[in-house]
Amino acid sequence: MSESEDNKELLDALNNAGQVNIGDVVKGEVLAIDEDRQAIVGIGDTGVEGVVPVKELTSDSDSLKVGDVLDLVVISRIGNDKEGGSYLLSQRRLEARKAWDNIEKEYQSGDNLDATVTQVVKGGLVVDAGVRGFVPASMVSDHYVEDLNQFKGQKLTFKIVEIEPSENRLILSHRAIVEAENKAKREELFATLVAGDVVEGTVARMTDFGAFVDLGGVDGLVHVSEISYEHVNKPSDVLKVGQQIKVKVLNVDPDRQRISLSLKQTQPGPWDDIEEKAPVGAVLEGTVRRLTDFGAFVEVFSGVEGLVHISQISHEHIATPNDVLKVGQDVKVKVLNVDPEQQRLGLSIKALEEKPASENNHEEHEDRGASRNDVQNYSSDDDGGFTIGDLTGNDLNK
Repeated sequence: MSESEDNKELLDALNNAGQVNIGDVVKGEVLAIDEDRQAIVGIGDTGVEGVVPVKELTSDSDSLKVGDVLDLVVISRIGNDKEGGSYLLSQRRLEARKAWDNIEKEYQSGDNLDATVTQVVKGGLVVDAGVRGFVPASMVSDHYVEDLNQFKGQKLTFKIVEIEPSENRLILSHRAIVEAENKAKREELFATLVAGDVVEGTVARMTDFGAFVDLGGVDGLVHVSEISYEHVNKPSDVLKVGQQIKVKVLNVDPDRQRISLSLKQTQPGPWDDIEEKAPVGAVLEGTVRRLTDFGAFVEVFSGVEGLVHISQISHEHIATPNDVLKVGQDVKVKVLNVDPEQQRLGLSIKALEEKPASENNHEEHEDRGASRNDVQNYSSDDDGGFTIGDLTGNDLNK
């Protein structure tokens, strides 16, 4: 028989056994595993054999055994007709093809996909979505992330931005997911949050005028004046980014997407238990904070100021408090009057000083009477104004 007749018979046999084409998806039964861990398989009922290199396997080659049946795709022809011929097959590429098909369906339907971050590379993240996907750094989060390594190994949800299977290009965005989640959280918070609520949050960032607190996808502002009852120069003197705090909701403005918060109003106020801290007759140390025509405001506790009326500064007559006192001066005072509800404290400096021999009892009685009346006419948060009682002092009583 001639060589051409031999070839014809072989081709006829292959045709009779079944046609194998490049790109076909076939079943391959493992017939043997060679020393290079390649799987030698029989292709369906065609009577034709194929080879699956170890790099084209998705199954663990160490656990692969004779008799296992694999789903494979035909990659190329090996050898020639004279040698009988066989085929190069791949399990990995078939899985990738299926993955691309599924991803395309998700993309068309607008669905998101879950994938695990496998690498951190220059410019972004590499993820395993059944195929290689890339997440640009600008699409990782809704804010700048300095160290992307924190995402390595995490399984995240992504929106499909661009897909091109023929070029193995899959571009994903996690930022779109975060923004959508935050939008939903914002809508829920603005719908349920009301002034007076006390909630927990995390200090997200700080400025000179206050601290922004993350309430769970929505930032609220704690103005510097609402951080503490004590004077605060800048928020970073008291708070740290990442710190967990409780805050009171002062105002919710859905139209402007703004929430005003207070930290100090969740803490004991400086005037709480003031009658125990500063009972009538107590002697306290304080600092002169403000001077007015009618007296001096002295801070005796952090956030608590009391008034020393001009008539209670000295036994001697003085024209203005500036004649005797200076702002920032430390003084000792005696508590004359306490009004917790109005947050008022009447104080005296002269009550702790020895009375001059020339001063008679009648004058002392008049001074004390005037001071009691005047104490009722000031507020601890007075801006420097004064009342008729402050203007007249002792003269009114006389």
